[in-house]
Amino acid sequence: MPGSCAKLLIKGWSLVEKQNLILAFESSCDETSVAVIRDGHEILSNVIATQINSHKRFGGVVPEVASRHHIEQVTICIEDAMTEAAVTYDDLDAVAVTYGPGLVGALLVGVNAAKTVAYAHHLPLIPVNHMAGHIYAARFVKPFEFPLMALLVSGGHTELVYMQADGQFEIIGETRDDAAGEAYDKIGRVLGVPYPAGKVIDEMAHKGNDTFKFPRAMIDEDNYDFSFSGLKSAFINTVHHADQIGETLDKNDLAASFQASVVDVLTSKTLRVLKQYPVKQLILAGGVAANHGLRERLQEVLPKEFPNTDLVLAPLKLCGDNGAMIGAAGYVQYQHQQFGDATLNADPSLEFDWMPNMPH
Repeated sequence: MPGSCAKLLIKGWSLVEKQNLILAFESSCDETSVAVIRDGHEILSNVIATQINSHKRFGGVVPEVASRHHIEQVTICIEDAMTEAAVTYDDLDAVAVTYGPGLVGALLVGVNAAKTVAYAHHLPLIPVNHMAGHIYAARFVKPFEFPLMALLVSGGHTELVYMQADGQFEIIGETRDDAAGEAYDKIGRVLGVPYPAGKVIDEMAHKGNDTFKFPRAMIDEDNYDFSFSGLKSAFINTVHHADQIGETLDKNDLAASFQASVVDVLTSKTLRVLKQYPVKQLILAGGVAANHGLRERLQEVLPKEFPNTDLVLAPLKLCGDNGAMIGAAGYVQYQHQQFGDATLNADPSLEFDWMPNMPH
């Protein structure tokens, strides 16, 4: 971008002496969010415009509807974020933006808005992996200590990610089919729970008992991968069979049984991976990291099994998609001068990779 390199170099050398302000964009799915983050760990503003009410009637996110909402909201979110943070464009050091993974139309809105701001104000542009952002949401709790392991659980992803240093991601295990959050939403439709179903099912689960003993898929297999498609099918088949014979099932018990299976598998695999990969911290992040059943189980078992591993839970308000987490991840890339330019495009299938210009 014209005029940005000289400014980048000057700011890059002066990171230690001055505060760093990043304007961060997130628009990968059904939240439009813009945040202003100071020094990678302090939130000056984090404006989120949710689209949940628009998608509820469809039982899930409709990409075209999501894109239109992002277009309508992104400029408003920028203005609100700058006003709330009490900063001007001259105060900013960089612009960070999610460029994948996610819905391509939704991503493009954020990417183009960020490129416009960066170009107009001669600011460096930082392309951020959405999933890295989820992990760095935990950075607002305390500094990271390496090596660490992240249990990353969201609507589209369930992964165990090993990090030896900032910006270095190695996937140790991942879902082979439905992600945990995706399974929650699918069984929510069967229970008559409106989208997004995770929070309500979590609440129902705390009122019920694990009476159905659903399968714990792959829990004993010699790997760290996950599978929740079979659990989803077992749940749906149980409900449909009961309907066919006129039997009424307790919905709270169904929710509790489903959640017990998910939490058992996630916890078991996580404890096993920690035996092979000793780490200083275990990070729980992603949308499903807001699940109280999962949080409670990890808080219960980790101190007993791994007393020297610190459990860091992403803040509840930052488990969902938000600009603050993108700013936190972007700060690390800013420090290593990993920038994009006007050719940056959305990458809906983006995967974790080593950050360029960083040691392997």
